[in-house]
Amino acid sequence: MSPESNSAVSENRRDPRQLLPRGSEGRNFGVPEPDYDPSAPEDLTILPVGSPTTVRSYVRELLRRHRRTFTLLIVVNTVAVVASMVGPRLLGGVVDDLAAGEQELQLGRVTALFALALVVQTVFTQQVRLRGAMLGEEMLADLREDFLVRSVGLPPSVLERAGTGDLLSRITTDIDRLADAMRKAVPQLAIGLVWTALLVAALCITAPSLALAVLIALPVLFVSCRWYFRRAPHAYRAEAAGYAAVAAALAETVDAGRTVEAHRLGARRVALSERRVAEWTAWERRTLWLRTVLFPAINLSNMLIMGGVLLLGGVFVLQGWIGVGQLTTGALLAQMLVEPVGLILRWYDELQVAQVSLARLVGVREIEQEAGSGTAPGGKEVRANEVRFGYHADVDVLHGVTLEVTPGSRVALVGPSGAGKSTLGRLLAGIYGPRRGEVTLGGTELSELPAEEVRRHVALVNQEHHVFVGTLRDNLLLARQDADDAELWAALGAVDADGWVRGLADGLDSEVGSGGLTVTPAQAQQIALARLVLADPHTLVLDEATSLLDPRAARHLERSLGQVLQGRTVVAIAHRLHTAHDADVIAVVEDGRISELGSHETLVAANGPYAALWRSWHG
Repeated sequence: MSPESNSAVSENRRDPRQLLPRGSEGRNFGVPEPDYDPSAPEDLTILPVGSPTTVRSYVRELLRRHRRTFTLLIVVNTVAVVASMVGPRLLGGVVDDLAAGEQELQLGRVTALFALALVVQTVFTQQVRLRGAMLGEEMLADLREDFLVRSVGLPPSVLERAGTGDLLSRITTDIDRLADAMRKAVPQLAIGLVWTALLVAALCITAPSLALAVLIALPVLFVSCRWYFRRAPHAYRAEAAGYAAVAAALAETVDAGRTVEAHRLGARRVALSERRVAEWTAWERRTLWLRTVLFPAINLSNMLIMGGVLLLGGVFVLQGWIGVGQLTTGALLAQMLVEPVGLILRWYDELQVAQVSLARLVGVREIEQEAGSGTAPGGKEVRANEVRFGYHADVDVLHGVTLEVTPGSRVALVGPSGAGKSTLGRLLAGIYGPRRGEVTLGGTELSELPAEEVRRHVALVNQEHHVFVGTLRDNLLLARQDADDAELWAALGAVDADGWVRGLADGLDSEVGSGGLTVTPAQAQQIALARLVLADPHTLVLDEATSLLDPRAARHLERSLGQVLQGRTVVAIAHRLHTAHDADVIAVVEDGRISELGSHETLVAANGPYAALWRSWHG
């Protein structure tokens, strides 16, 4: 996300129309689809949505991982369904005996067999539910873990451009929508398919002529489902994208609340939110209307199956082609078909919603990992040479910037808001690669190095800090797994955080995050800076790293941190000019260019842009 372009208050970031499939078809049939341009260019700042091929590949991978659980589910379900068909078969036999005038019906044996079948069905139905729930939870856990692992491994530039709204909507809303699908839809769909296949097979064996009734309902079921499922994925994808757009608009407005107020953008942000909500609810109405067409068609097909069996069966009995017992068994099996067919269609419909969410989650798998073919850096010097960069095509933020950062020096980037200093800092940290020119570390281009290799040498610390659920020790060990307690306390001491941590009842073992200790924004920044001390990179890019501390505390923290970072290279985006005062070199950034370069004393004496900023700061 571009700090310079203030994407937190941009008004054209996440249009749900840009997540719709190209060339989506489907006539309106009375309820028009919300307007969108299917040929609109994709917004490259949004994480991609997985293609059908990627989704199918991931589903097959999940089933392979859990093939034993899935096979066991099918086996216990088969036993339960076969046991459920014993009752209709026994009842049909009793009816045949009565029609034949049998005097001894052996009701005791029939009752005993029916009771045994009922017990078997009850036991195995319970196992079906248990095994289905286990399969769903295991697959859901795998999905969560796969998404998080893949997201953490994404190139930093991708995460910066995607922003928080789209990513958060995937890990929250899309996971929630998938939860029921994984817990219920996948197991229930497998159960319904096995159930239907066995019942149809039993109907064909018991009374083949009555199986014709199923064929009567098939055209209605096929046409209605084909109509619905050709339109549903498109509509559900638009609905999910619309919700993501709403979440993004709200999250960005809240995150940039002070900026919105300062620039008097409140009315525009409210209008944007209302437009996003209107687009989302329009697609919600569209998907609801689609269901109002499908469900009556399903009910009609059920009535046709049952009615067909009774009508055809009645004619066949009168003609003497089948017995009354066969008709009884066939009618009961046809009645039993209603539930699994409804189960299949209901959960397949749920899977349409889940498929969209799944496509959004597995879309991160389509982002190519950075190959990183460059050789290891031959030194610690960071250099930008004739760098041009922009967040949008043909719109540059930086224009031919050249800057050399010698090892061990402290460089401050200063300038008015929107000048490009944070963007330059991100290029020097290897977050972005330049559109033209090059940024090198020890003679090796940063864009050619793997992200992990870059992070070993250069670290970016900005105002966005995260505290993860767990202990303070766990949060600090993210920077270096082999650090001992002494090193953890030393890192906390370096950033003046050891005092409040020692005041906690459990010290480093104190639980923080959701359900634990709620740390203040300032404490969260101190934890992030302590991680920085532990990571021990030789070059640091600090962008408002102490913005949430009051000026006196920030000054003290920067001095303490400066003692620890002695001998390291520091590039500080200086929003408070006392940071620039302490720097070896100050680079004044204006309109995407470096207009002045020198020490504090030199630039003040030059009476140029920096001197004006300094006088304004002290005035």
